[in-house]
Amino acid sequence: MDIQFPGSAEITVSAPCRIDFGGTLDIPLLHYTLHHLRPSTFNIAINMRTRVTLSPFTSGRVKISSKGFEDADLPAIDLPFDHPMGLMFAIASYFRISGVHIQIESSSPPRSALGGSSTAAIALIAAFAEVLKQPLKPSQMAILAYQIESNVARVPCGIQDQLAAAFGGVNAWTFEALSDQLPFIQEPVLSSKTFDELEKHILIAYCGVPHESKDVNGKWIQQFLSGSTRKQWEKIILLTQTFISAVQNNDWSTAVSAMRDEVDIRLQMTPDVLDDMGKKLHNAAFSQNCAARFTGAGGGGCVWAIGEKKHIASLKTVWSSILSGHSDAALLLPSIADCGVINEREKP
Repeated sequence: MDIQFPGSAEITVSAPCRIDFGGTLDIPLLHYTLHHLRPSTFNIAINMRTRVTLSPFTSGRVKISSKGFEDADLPAIDLPFDHPMGLMFAIASYFRISGVHIQIESSSPPRSALGGSSTAAIALIAAFAEVLKQPLKPSQMAILAYQIESNVARVPCGIQDQLAAAFGGVNAWTFEALSDQLPFIQEPVLSSKTFDELEKHILIAYCGVPHESKDVNGKWIQQFLSGSTRKQWEKIILLTQTFISAVQNNDWSTAVSAMRDEVDIRLQMTPDVLDDMGKKLHNAAFSQNCAARFTGAGGGGCVWAIGEKKHIASLKTVWSSILSGHSDAALLLPSIADCGVINEREKP
């Protein structure tokens, strides 16, 4: 490594997680080949933030500490990218910084399908950029994090998690096949002054079972490659556009209808996109005149619901009862994050 972390410096940067609609459309295979339909993904950044703290460590080494993982303390010259912390090591290698202790603290449940690994990547990139006094734009951070993660992961990846973490807010992201500027277009769906109202129309729950996104995503990709599900994805694109417009116009009945239809298509393609707890929550939402869907690629993790305020209030009681049957399951009640990555603390 070329740069030694400053001996007395300490910096903490955080970024928000997200809930979403229309995921997988941010994977290039889909949005390039279906670009004529202008695929979009919708997400809401939530204040379950991942914090990354950088502090001095032994010269020539990089140490990473994160709850749920063994501490990793390795020579900076040959950091392994196939390690459980391989993404973080790859980012450290990109910035050529050693003698650093990277501490990762997530306020979201483990493997909750809220985009946690991408959120940590954004926070780490922002922290290193601050150390070098070379701040990056949110778009630059998102693209860099996406490019590194998609190669380290060795599976098809999308960019929506990084975008939510970098920008925050409530956004629709449209992906351009040919562009001489950014490969995505940001469309803020609601202004921050309306976030308090939107929070009354949504509900988020952790199912108690960690997700494995590569399992479900892998099936969707294989089906798409075979040509057997093109019509389904075309419908999902249209339903995502309908959902975005409905949220923008506070048309909750249309939003509920679009979410129900989108989830039905996903369940037809991959019945395991909702685990047993997810199916219970999904069915309960239907019975309370709401709609519910998985976050990310599903298969465990979190489920979120949308509906009229009175229906969401009723659903909250029903979901609480259902979730009480699983020791690790719980309602999550975060606020909407009006900003993305932020520098929380810096000590020169």
